[in-house]
Formats: sequence, C-alpha cells, structure tokens
Amino acid sequence: MRPLLLLTFCAFAHAAEPSLSAEERTKLLTLLNESRDQLYKSIEGLSPAQWTFQSSPDRWSVGLTVEHIMRSEVLLFQKAEEALSNPPNPDWEKKTAGKTEFLEKIMPTRQGKAVAPLEIRPEGKMTREEILAQFKTLRAKSIAFATQVDKPLKAYTSEHPFPVFNTLNAYQWLLYIPWHNQRHIKQIEEVKSHLEFPKS
Repeated sequence: MRPLLLLTFCAFAHAAEPSLSAEERTKLLTLLNESRDQLYKSIEGLSPAQWTFQSSPDRWSVGLTVEHIMRSEVLLFQKAEEALSNPPNPDWEKKTAGKTEFLEKIMPTRQGKAVAPLEIRPEGKMTREEILAQFKTLRAKSIAFATQVDKPLKAYTSEHPFPVFNTLNAYQWLLYIPWHNQRHIKQIEEVKSHLEFPKS
C-alpha cells in the first residue's frame, strides 16, 4: 500500500464517532437513574427541621440544595437542546476532546468551587413536594430523551459560561446532569453531618 493511501486509511480508521455507542448510552442512562435514586435516598425520612437546617445564613440547607439540583437540570437540559439546535460543529472532536473525562473527574467529587448563576440559585419559596414533583418530571424527561435520541450528539456543541469548560457537546451536557446531581448529594451529606444538624 502506498504511504499516502496508508496515512489516509489510518486517519479514517481512527476518526472519532459522533454518535453514541451502546456503551455510552448505557453509561448515561445508568448515571441518570442512579443519581436520581441516590438523591431520594439522601433525603429519605428528613423532618421539616432537617430539610430547612442551615449551618449559617450563607449556607444552603438540604432543601435549598435539592431545589438547586432541580433548577440546574432545567438549564443543563436546555444547553443540550441548544447544542442540537446549532449546526453540527466541524471541529467538535478538537473542541471537546478530554472534556468528558474532565467533567467526570471534577463534578461528582466536588473539586473546584463555583458561584451558581442567578437562574439556578434556590429561592426557598417552593415546598418540598413542589421541588420533588418538578425534579421527578424533569428527570423522567432527561431519561426519555437519552433513551430515544438518535442524533450524533457529540457533533453538536454549545458554550459553557465558565471558561474552564468552554465548548461542550450535547452528550457532555447530558452527562453533566447526573454528575452535577452527585456533586450536590455530597453537599447534602455534608449538611447532614454537621454537629448542629437536628436529630429529628
């Protein structure tokens, strides 16, 4: 085989696939389901006093944290939809390389600190029942979408407001949902472990 043809063949053979593999779809669905169940388990049986306890006025309670998780799912799903409404990004592979691994490393483990944008900050005006009802509906929508979507998600991108992330593809935006969920479950556990957290 001539050298030029060999190089062309190798480049083609190693071209990244913009569509989700079966393993990638399974990973996304598993994360969406497991993080939902982990959240429910973390707040199971909490009393009103435990739900609203704040270790200081500037710290979120369990209830405020769950409201933030719910509000964030709205925004993150919208970012995936925004990506899919854009034309396919011809540089998607270069622009999003390593971002999935980076998100997986820092989000669930609570590495790095960030100030939540205003639109996803909890307001404390919703009841527990209202928050959880909306969360249930939103997560069901995310799971249904992840199950059914057949577009090449990795080819469609939109920009993250934080420069550390910059361009993310639609698959990464969807993964962001459960990893962000898990990040704040750790925050809930921190609230519950506070010395002054109500015993009942």
